[in-house]
Amino acid sequence: MRTGFLALVLALTAAFPSLCHAAARSFEEIVREAEAARAADRLQDAIRLYRQGVESRPTWQDGWWWLGSLYYEQDRFPETQAAFQHFAALSSKPGPAYAFQALAEYETHDYTRALDHFRKWALAGSPGTDDLIDVASFHWALLLTREGRFVQALHLLAVKGESRGSSAALTEAMGLASLRMPYLPEDYPPQSREMVWLGGMSTYYATVKPHQFDRAQDYADKLLLHYDQAPNVHYFRGTQFDMQMKPEAAKEEYLKELRVSPRHAPALMELASIAFQEGHRDEAVSLARRAAEFDPRSPVAHHVLGQALLADGQVTESAGELEIARQLAPDDPSIHYRLATVYRKLGRIQDAEHEMTVYSALAAKDKENWDILLPGQGLAEILHEPEPGRKK
Repeated sequence: MRTGFLALVLALTAAFPSLCHAAARSFEEIVREAEAARAADRLQDAIRLYRQGVESRPTWQDGWWWLGSLYYEQDRFPETQAAFQHFAALSSKPGPAYAFQALAEYETHDYTRALDHFRKWALAGSPGTDDLIDVASFHWALLLTREGRFVQALHLLAVKGESRGSSAALTEAMGLASLRMPYLPEDYPPQSREMVWLGGMSTYYATVKPHQFDRAQDYADKLLLHYDQAPNVHYFRGTQFDMQMKPEAAKEEYLKELRVSPRHAPALMELASIAFQEGHRDEAVSLARRAAEFDPRSPVAHHVLGQALLADGQVTESAGELEIARQLAPDDPSIHYRLATVYRKLGRIQDAEHEMTVYSALAAKDKENWDILLPGQGLAEILHEPEPGRKK
């Protein structure tokens, strides 16, 4: 029976060859109508036609792309994410689709997946139009702030400020990151708005407009005048003095921060760094150890402590702290580089060679975007020992 049916199909195909191309012509017609509808801003018609197209031919990359783009324009974010997921699975260059997926997931509050897709986007070279890059990098910065990765967030926000200039949204985002407030703009306490604005304006002029540092200082002075007992304000001022190469003034602010927030690990790490520079190794170890105790999940704290212990000649203890840092931040090349140094001192040559291999592989990923991509951003500056080929 099946053989007879197959013979009938073959006979019809031979007798009416135009039947072979009917589906193809139908698909091509859908494509033309979809593109015409999109060009005429008939978005609902375009969505309907693109859906017909991808249903008819699921491997149609352009169809999935435009379908996702149209969904995004209409704030239909779950459907946006699904369409770009199809596109990313089919495309040899899925980078821009990762950005759209992340933006859609941001809007649906799926922040873990959004961060993952932003990272994939960056690893693909952060491709896209200027508008896509601008929107994606800004929202990525907001999520990094929410995750407590303030330095990376500020790096992205400074880039946005350089390309787009000042705005209320940028100032607010910079203020949250500068004052180490792990919130999205819509979530932080409304009574903190003036404080966040002052911090954001000071950061904007300190980082984006370096020739207007006096204005940055004016905003920082107002911040201290009204909010000197708020957490992170003195720490923020200390980092600005560090930028001006004023270690004594910075040290004074970090000590003031500890009087406001006695368990402030970042202030302790900065003080450890200053003590290390001044040759006070015992003090550096003590400060770094307190930082690691107060923030045991911080790879930076364990990294700083590992460096301080190494400088103090406690090589075995240094290896232990650096191994904890590696576990917490396996993608940070500087940790692998310093572990290799420690392993050589311990005579663990094979382990040292392995760490250098990992370091080289991570460092080669993307030199230009290193500070954005990796969780250990700023370590070289904190530890005052940059890796080969990396500027201080």
